[in-house]
Amino acid sequence: MERITIEMLPELFEAVAEQFSAHEDLLCEMDSKMGDGDLGLTMRKGFGGLPDILRGMEETDLSRMLRKAGIEMTDLVPSTMGMLMGTGISYGGKALTDKTELDAEGLVLFLKGFAEGIQKRGKCARGDCTVLDCIGQAAEEAEAVFLKEGDRNLKKVCQAALRGAEKGVEATKEMLPKYGKAAVHQGASRGTADQGAVAGMVMVRGFADYIVGE
Repeated sequence: MERITIEMLPELFEAVAEQFSAHEDLLCEMDSKMGDGDLGLTMRKGFGGLPDILRGMEETDLSRMLRKAGIEMTDLVPSTMGMLMGTGISYGGKALTDKTELDAEGLVLFLKGFAEGIQKRGKCARGDCTVLDCIGQAAEEAEAVFLKEGDRNLKKVCQAALRGAEKGVEATKEMLPKYGKAAVHQGASRGTADQGAVAGMVMVRGFADYIVGE
């Protein structure tokens, strides 16, 4: 697969929703230790609703469709992570202005925009032990591969994004959280991946399932 058309967006997010369904229990278990315990449920509901949200839109512009879908997802799951992920999708869509398809360049732009949205909405930075550490690393590694001559290939860029997401999750194990219950129990969180970062990785893994087919 070299590009994703606007008609294919519901299928792309169905693959993401399947990953969140498969990881619902894990995310809830992780969140019960450092959060409210409902992260898996929230992500399954939010991303599970996205395909129908996209199908229900009478929109022919890729960027506007994603921007609107992100806002609707935020309304569907108005939790902290729901707002962060919905805002990420909206900003990712905003970064695709003038793009008619999601190609290798488009995926890089989407991930960078997603990270920007999280940073602005969450008022966080890389190193704060959040989902931004996952998505930011995914965007960086995707862009590095895209900029290599001969590697402007959607599958390769997506694989690089997944590797970056996994590295970002791993890095959070050594970070001191600054937000939520984890910030209060910093000692207990040492050596444990941030649950929000894991959620970010699950999303990127869903992209890879659809784009790479592995």
